[in-house]
Amino acid sequence: MNVIRYLWAFPTTLVGLFFVLLSVTTGGKARVVAGVVEAQGGVVRWLLRHATLLPGGASALTLGHVVLAVDADAHELTRSHERVHVQQCERWGPLFLPAYVAASIVAIARGRHFYRDNHFEVEAYDKAN
Repeated sequence: MNVIRYLWAFPTTLVGLFFVLLSVTTGGKARVVAGVVEAQGGVVRWLLRHATLLPGGASALTLGHVVLAVDADAHELTRSHERVHVQQCERWGPLFLPAYVAASIVAIARGRHFYRDNHFEVEAYDKAN
């Protein structure tokens, strides 16, 4: 069954692998931890800090079976949270990214915060703690 989960999530993972390539070609590092590619540093560090909608940026971000982080410490601190997102990607497959954006839009439409009140983030914070 693992193969099916990897295949179902592959379109999102492919996006993540593009950023892994960017990371390692700009001085970052990558490794596989429990079936998930973890990349850190390089241009990915800058993108997470400056190209997200979160004030101050993000420490980590999951795209399928890829987790991008600013550094190794961020991977350690966010691993359980990001693994919940990996599981979400396995459930939602190629619909994960559109569903995540839609959940943010729903939160905003309800007068809530686009990130903290996003259904996917609420689940990840709940399960990671």
